Amino acid sequence: MSETNKKWYSLNLNQSKKSDSCGCGNNEGSCSEEKPKDGFDQIMDVSMSRRSAFKKITAGLVIGAGAVSTACSVVSGDESKEKSGIEWDEYFKGNYKLMTDEDKNKTVDRLTRSYELRTGKNLSMSSKDAEEDVLFGYAFNISKCQGYMDCVNACVEENNQDRSTEMQYIRIHEMEDGKGFNFEESDDNYYHEVPAENHFYMGTQCFHCDNPPCVEVCPVQATWKEKDGIVVIDYDWCIGCRYCMAACPYDGRRFNWKTPEVPEQEVNKKQHYLGNRLRKKGVMEKCTFCIQRTREGQNPACVEACPTGSRTFGNLLDPKSNIRWILENKKVFRLKEDLGTEPKFWYYMD
Repeated sequence: MSETNKKWYSLNLNQSKKSDSCGCGNNEGSCSEEKPKDGFDQIMDVSMSRRSAFKKITAGLVIGAGAVSTACSVVSGDESKEKSGIEWDEYFKGNYKLMTDEDKNKTVDRLTRSYELRTGKNLSMSSKDAEEDVLFGYAFNISKCQGYMDCVNACVEENNQDRSTEMQYIRIHEMEDGKGFNFEESDDNYYHEVPAENHFYMGTQCFHCDNPPCVEVCPVQATWKEKDGIVVIDYDWCIGCRYCMAACPYDGRRFNWKTPEVPEQEVNKKQHYLGNRLRKKGVMEKCTFCIQRTREGQNPACVEACPTGSRTFGNLLDPKSNIRWILENKKVFRLKEDLGTEPKFWYYMD
C-alpha cells in the first residue's frame, strides 16, 4: 500500500495519553492509596454551585424520605417497597465509566426489574464491554445513496427515539448538483419522490471522533470514548447543560426537551445501558453505532436497512474487513478534517 493511499484513512489513535499517575507511584490501574469512590461519593464530590448542591441534596432527601416511608408503611405492598429501594439505589449509583463489572450488572438488573414493575413486561439489557482489537469505523458511498431514508426510520425504531418530537440521529441532506457540499442550502426535510433530478444525497450523524470535542467540554464526565471508538453517554449522569451539543462541529447530538414517548408495543426491548435504553427528559443522546448490535457482531440498523448498499461498517483494525478495503482502494474524505477531530466516518464516490 502506497503512502498516497495510506494518508486517506490514517488515524491519530491518541498515542500521547495523559498520565494517570496520582503521585503514589502507581501509573497503572487505580491508585493504591485511595479507596475507590462508590456512587454516593461520586455524586456528592462533583464540583457544583451552592444552588446545584442544594437541589441535589434535596432531591436525594426526597427520594430517601419516600423510600423510608414506603418501607415502613404497613399498607405498602412488596412491589412498592422494592420500587422505592430501586429508586434509592439508582439515584446514588456511580458513573458507569467508573463502575466495577459487579456494579454494572447490578444497575442493569435494577433497570430491567424497574421496567418490569412499571409495565409488567420484560426486556433484555446488556452491559457488554468493548472487544479487544476492535475499532469501529463507517464509510458512506455518496454515489449510491438515493435519499430513501430507510436508514432514518430503522434508526428511530432500533434506538427507541422519541416519537412525539420526531427525534432523528441521522440526517439525509439533499444537495443540488454542481454546488458541492453546501449544507447551508441543503434540504434534510424533503417530502417528495426521490431521487430528485439533478440532486445527490449525503448522510450525517455522530462521527465518533477519535479526538471528540464533546468529551472535552462535559463538566461531569457523562460522555466518553470507549476502547472500540464508540463515543457514549451515561444518561443518568448527564446534567443537560448541552455543552457537548455546542462543541460538536457535526450536529451529532440531540437534547430531550421533554420526556420521550415511545408506544409500549414499539419499544425495542433488546437494549444496552450505553445505547438504546429508554431515556428521560433533560439529557443528551445520539448515535452509538447501535452499540447493542455491533458489540454482538451485527451491523448497525441503518446499514442493514439501506436499500442501495451505500453504508459500510466494520473493524478498522481488521485488514480483511470491507471498510479497510474501501479506505485502501477508494479516494475517501472526511468532513472538517482541519479541526483535528479525526472522525471515524468517511465519504467516497464510485
